[in-house]
Parts: sequence; structure tokens; C-alpha cells
Amino acid sequence: MTITAALVLFAVIWFLTLLVVLPVRIKTQGDLGDIVPGTHAGAPEVHHLKKKIWITTGISLVLWAIITGVILSGLISVRDFDWLNQLEPRD
Repeated sequence: MTITAALVLFAVIWFLTLLVVLPVRIKTQGDLGDIVPGTHAGAPEVHHLKKKIWITTGISLVLWAIITGVILSGLISVRDFDWLNQLEPRD
């Protein structure tokens, strides 16, 4: 695995984790009954974005380390996903 591949893998994991973490424990304006004129009732009142970014980074580092370890160990390779036998046979 190259350094670029490792960075791209981390970025993908980070953004996917962020999309999972963002809606957790969010309080909307509609929930609190304090809707600012011109905004949607589903807009967050308190989003705790800095805390969620740190949580996302921590979870992503753990997931990235596990996935990178599996890839570098050779436990899973591209050939494991070759269900249609399109890759050349090994010598």
C-alpha cells in the first residue's frame, strides 16, 4: 500500500464516519420550539461540531488502523473478490 493509497483510504473512512456521527444527539430548532424566522424547523440549534469532528477522527483512526493492517497482512487481497475469475492465474 502506498502512502497516497493510505491517505485516500483514511479520507474515505473519515468522511463516511462523519456522515454517521453528525446526526447523533442533535437538537433541532423544531424540537426545542425556538424556530428562527427564515430557517427550517429541522435546522440544528446546538450541533457540537468541534466535538463531533474529534470523535470522527478518533473512530476513523481506529478503523483505518484495522483496515490497513488487514490489507498489509495479505489476509484479504484483490483476488479474494475475483468472483468472475477475470484475473490472470498465479504462477
